[in-house]
Amino acid sequence: MLPASLAQLDAIREECRALVRQRAALSAGASALPAPGVDVAADVAILLQLIPAINQRFGVAPEQIAAYDAARKQMLYQLIRRAGSALLGLEVTRTLLAALVKRAAGRWAGKQALKLVPVLGWAANAAIGFAAMRYVGNSHIDDCYAVCRRMLEDGGH
Repeated sequence: MLPASLAQLDAIREECRALVRQRAALSAGASALPAPGVDVAADVAILLQLIPAINQRFGVAPEQIAAYDAARKQMLYQLIRRAGSALLGLEVTRTLLAALVKRAAGRWAGKQALKLVPVLGWAANAAIGFAAMRYVGNSHIDDCYAVCRRMLEDGGH
């Protein structure tokens, strides 16, 4: 269900930001491991859970949208299209996340190189992993928030 008020929308955003911080910490832990590739696999697994959870909280998961009346669906899909988010209102698949990971490939390539430097490299890798996961999660939250806020402003809640 879409948030019914701005206060509820703000509360959902804060809950989701806390969830992102938790998942970013998990990503940092995986990134600190010296084994190459473990962090990327962990990040994909984390995102496969995180993005649908955020969508669900904001009321924009595919199964939720399917239950809305036709007018609300149309309005919501138009706002999602304008937001330009590939993760909002759609099934999150490994293929979709692979495309997202490719966009962030520079960060991941740097992380892999840091694995070769003992201790300091691992710590830096963990910091990069945390920041990258937080960025992806918070960007998605911002997209969801903007769409839901617009729905509230336009009377589509």
